[in-house]
Amino acid sequence: MEQREPTASENYFWPSVWAVGLHVLIFGMLFVSFAMTPDLPPSKPIVQATLYQLKSKSQAVTQTNQKIAGEAKKSAARQTETEQMEQKKVEQEEIKAAEQKKADAAQKAEAAKEADEAKKADAAAKADEAKKADDAKKAADAKAADAKKAEQADIAKKKAEDEAKKEAAEEAKKEAAEDAKKKAAEDAKKKAADDAKAAADDAKKKAADAAKAKATADAQKKKAQDAARKAAEDKKAQALADLLSDTPQRQQALADEKGDQTAGDFDDLIRSRAAEGWARPPSARKGMSVVLQIKMLPDGTITSVSVLKSSGDGPFDASTVAAVKNIGRLTEMQGMSAADFNAYRSFKMTFTPEDLAL
Repeated sequence: MEQREPTASENYFWPSVWAVGLHVLIFGMLFVSFAMTPDLPPSKPIVQATLYQLKSKSQAVTQTNQKIAGEAKKSAARQTETEQMEQKKVEQEEIKAAEQKKADAAQKAEAAKEADEAKKADAAAKADEAKKADDAKKAADAKAADAKKAEQADIAKKKAEDEAKKEAAEEAKKEAAEDAKKKAAEDAKKKAADDAKAAADDAKKKAADAAKAKATADAQKKKAQDAARKAAEDKKAQALADLLSDTPQRQQALADEKGDQTAGDFDDLIRSRAAEGWARPPSARKGMSVVLQIKMLPDGTITSVSVLKSSGDGPFDASTVAAVKNIGRLTEMQGMSAADFNAYRSFKMTFTPEDLAL
């Protein structure tokens, strides 16, 4: 039978009893020693007696306390040793329990490992069988797929051949259409070129005819102007001859008449020359009139032209001024007398679009 270990309370019981009994004994001895104290010599100062008694008492108490402390220290040492032994025993039991638990765990782990290995081996065997079955199925599927593939290849080959024939026919048809389209384009291009050439020739011919007609009109216009100028000069010469061969009264009347006629002729001449260089603006309308102030030298050179009264249309006024300035010089003015020319040093003239559109 296993011997029971004493508990902590039992270990402290007897030391405590012995310590209490020792303290009772010490206090009893102190009391007896005080009672049996002999009579002392005549009293000395109370202070010294008191000090002596306190000293004696202090030594006794000190010795008692030291003894009690020693006993307590020994008791505490024994208690500590007992506790250490108990703790060591508990630790040893815990170590044994841990080792046992570890051994049990290792045994369980080993058993689990063996079971897992067996399970893995069984799974591997099943997987191997499944793989073999799958490989067999794959082989069969591959064989069937190859057969189907070969069949599809034959179908695709036949389809490709049909498509190639169809594409060849389409290509031939397309080439024929392209050739026809190309030929039609070339024919159209050739026809367009011929038409363009004919149109160009026709336009060129029309332009030549128009230029010829314009040249003829210009020649006729110039011829008419030259004829008018020559008629005016002849009339002027005849008037001058008549003036020189007649009486003074008649000569004066003829001179006045001739001066008016000459002025009218030179106004017409200025309008005719201005019309030759006039550029009609788009805004020119029938009924417009502009009054110009014109200055001229005796040799017929026009020195300045300005607008005295506007027509209300700026472009028409400017075009009229430019037309008169473009005359430059009227050589016909050189044969006029000083008296006749004075009216043309600075004079006014009215122009309308009808006057300039000769």
